[in-house]
Amino acid sequence: MKQQQKAYAALAVTSIVWGTTWVASKIGLAHLPAFELASIRQFMGSSIYISFFLIKGEGLPTRKQFLWLIPMAFLMFVSSNGLATYGLQFITSGLAALIAALYPLSVVLIERFYYKAIKITPQTLLGLLLGLLGIAFIFYKDSMELHGKNYMIGVGFSMFAMITWSVGSVIISRSNIKINAYYSIGWQMFISAVTMGLITIISGNYVPLNEINAVSWGVLGYMVLGGSVFAFISFIYSMKHLQPAIASLYAYINPIVAIWVGSLLLKEEMTMTSIVGTVITLVGVYLVNNSLKKQKDPVEAIADADGM
Repeated sequence: MKQQQKAYAALAVTSIVWGTTWVASKIGLAHLPAFELASIRQFMGSSIYISFFLIKGEGLPTRKQFLWLIPMAFLMFVSSNGLATYGLQFITSGLAALIAALYPLSVVLIERFYYKAIKITPQTLLGLLLGLLGIAFIFYKDSMELHGKNYMIGVGFSMFAMITWSVGSVIISRSNIKINAYYSIGWQMFISAVTMGLITIISGNYVPLNEINAVSWGVLGYMVLGGSVFAFISFIYSMKHLQPAIASLYAYINPIVAIWVGSLLLKEEMTMTSIVGTVITLVGVYLVNNSLKKQKDPVEAIADADGM
């Protein structure tokens, strides 16, 4: 019983911390350009992952592995995390988290129409329709009325980031490259950190490291230590000691946490339209995931381990 209580506590940590990392990113964007924030975050995170495995005696990736890691880094982190962070400037942290939560729907469509690997059951179709309906419901009221054209720019970048994460997830689930998944994440983060760092320097839109304020470093420390390390360990623990259906609930709690914390800390407006749209969307994502449990679901092989 004690072990189960720890597992539920770990699930709570995962749900809350990963949900609040969206809010932390939003706070960080008030002080740092998007690609600089994402670059430093990925560099700090990758240093922890890579150092851990090197200390354990893991060798450097082979040439073949590096040739695979580079495009994956662009899909999973440069595009997904970098563009999601950039888009976050124009939308609320709650909406950004909700769009990221749509990735299983995108994976389903890729698997069905490109690989012909998934059967679209009535439940899957209903989930897809509800997911899209929920997002459309939010856009209908909130887009031009409350936010203007930059809102749609932010939504566009966030949607594209979610899609590239989905593409990367499908490739990873079907790849036969032999490399520890977590070690692989470390190198992908490192490659993306260097890439986004170069983009930042070339653009000239950056804050010198010695001028980054304490708030920014605090945000980065929270996202890396809290989101990438502590919450990730909690996620693994909950997956080991809880039923998968329960352990995966974090994916539905994350956007709700981001919405509530964003409204409290950032005064982000939480309208009835956004609440209803969020509920509809999450019900749709749940139905899709539930329908796929009866099939060989590649989505389950990929954990959305960092809120993108």
